[in-house]
Amino acid sequence: MSKESWVKQVLEQGTSWGAAILLIAVGILEVLQSISVIFADEMIVTDIEYTYQFDLIVWGWTHLVLGVIGIVTGIALFADATWARPGVVVICGVSIFVNFLWLPHYPAWALTIIALNTVVIWAVATWRTDAI
Repeated sequence: MSKESWVKQVLEQGTSWGAAILLIAVGILEVLQSISVIFADEMIVTDIEYTYQFDLIVWGWTHLVLGVIGIVTGIALFADATWARPGVVVICGVSIFVNFLWLPHYPAWALTIIALNTVVIWAVATWRTDAI
């Protein structure tokens, strides 16, 4: 293997691997968030009435499902599945929306996950193997 082809292969895989690692990290954060909400929902602030208020257990299960789907999609991105790149954009977009609605309950955690999802979408959307 020549040096140029090795560098090209590393650069092609580096972006997708970075996005996959971040997506798996976001999925793990979502799962941890859901566990804390499902099993200890009295720790979450719910005093103020919001327009989009749901039961905290519903929020917990929503985050759990998003986290598991995010982890599976991140693993598929590692495996270079054809559906993984569009799947990453969709699951991260849904996660951004859900965490935006979650902002009143746990703002720091929600903003962290929104920021990580944005980076993952950027990494997948700007990944161009033909330009390397």
